Amino acid sequence: MYTNLVDRFIEYVKIETRSDENSQTVPSTQSQVEFAKVLMKDLEEIGLSEVEYNEDNGFVTATLEANTKAEAPTVGFIAHMDTADFNAENINPQFIEDYDGKDIVLNDELGVVLSPKDFPNLKKYETQTLITTDGTTLLGADDKAGIVEIISAVEYLINHPDIEHGRVRLAFGPDEEIGAGADRFDVEHFNADFAYTVDGGPVGELQYESFNAAGAKVHIQGKNVHPGTAKDQMVNALTLAMKLNEQLPENEVPEQTEGREGFFHLTSMEGTVEEAKLDYIIRDHDREKFEKRKKLLLNAIDKLNESFDEKRLSIEMKDQYYNMREIIEKDMRSVEVAKEAMEALNIEPVMEPIRGGTDGSKISFMGLPTPNLFAGGENFHGRYEFVAVESMEAATDVIRKIIELLV
Repeated sequence: MYTNLVDRFIEYVKIETRSDENSQTVPSTQSQVEFAKVLMKDLEEIGLSEVEYNEDNGFVTATLEANTKAEAPTVGFIAHMDTADFNAENINPQFIEDYDGKDIVLNDELGVVLSPKDFPNLKKYETQTLITTDGTTLLGADDKAGIVEIISAVEYLINHPDIEHGRVRLAFGPDEEIGAGADRFDVEHFNADFAYTVDGGPVGELQYESFNAAGAKVHIQGKNVHPGTAKDQMVNALTLAMKLNEQLPENEVPEQTEGREGFFHLTSMEGTVEEAKLDYIIRDHDREKFEKRKKLLLNAIDKLNESFDEKRLSIEMKDQYYNMREIIEKDMRSVEVAKEAMEALNIEPVMEPIRGGTDGSKISFMGLPTPNLFAGGENFHGRYEFVAVESMEAATDVIRKIIELLV
């Protein structure tokens, strides 16, 4: 049905588009700019209008004009161009047709095996056609699957003008993986009533709840003297770092939480006796609990500082995004029509909170309600990533059905 879906996906994933959190440019890497040019060419060739590249924010946008006289809201679909910080050079996708449910040898030489023992989710894909890595790179289904699904859905409608539809807006943006892309999204120019990010995982995911998120950087200034004469003089920054982390609830960490349970996550710690640095991320679905978590970390730092005549610990804390449910639940049309579309296609909606965030988390708070739809991929951000062709087709079906139901 979607003749270009798989070929376009293979073409796109072979283009290296990693983002770079240390870059000061927009987008953060030139490879994303080059990929944007490829997308613009393809969008123009299939017949979309208003194909534009915004140099200020790195987004490619385009329009499928309405072909109906009926009143219909303008709906948007958004996906991101960048991939995560894992090897993405020389991606060599492999096809596993009629998957038998057994181990898949991704790379015999390196001994890399995609096994249902390690990834029980594989069993769901028996008899389907899987696209995997060769064991040395990620695949890039996050989020190039989302991109090709959006393009294939509107291409189908262009090729079937008998299907009535309203105005549809498309946006493909940079730097989602480093949490920066949506910061500059131009909601006013996009001009949609509501939108969807197509950036989820397995078939059926429909998400309109995300974490509230903050990042914290802690600096600890110690005092290093010779250990032989250190009594009552040395201040060991590494010891203080450990004491700080001990002040936080030991069970409220990513590896011991699920569902709507929040956490503190120590992502890096480095230093010497003289100086130490710690990076945390703080997450919770509940805004009140989220604020309490931030306060707990601040209080722990204050308590340790009270032990000294001078301030030894300092912190920089910044909110990153908020739970998009706060916005979307005020107007649930976007969720309701997506749920209706899935049910019409005999797909069971899986409506669970995201234990993370999407571009939609930020875009929703900019005034454009933007829940998240599945794109079909599994095991993102590493060598075990894969996607089923049937999952990409199902995502394309849902996008198409949403557009059709809005007339």
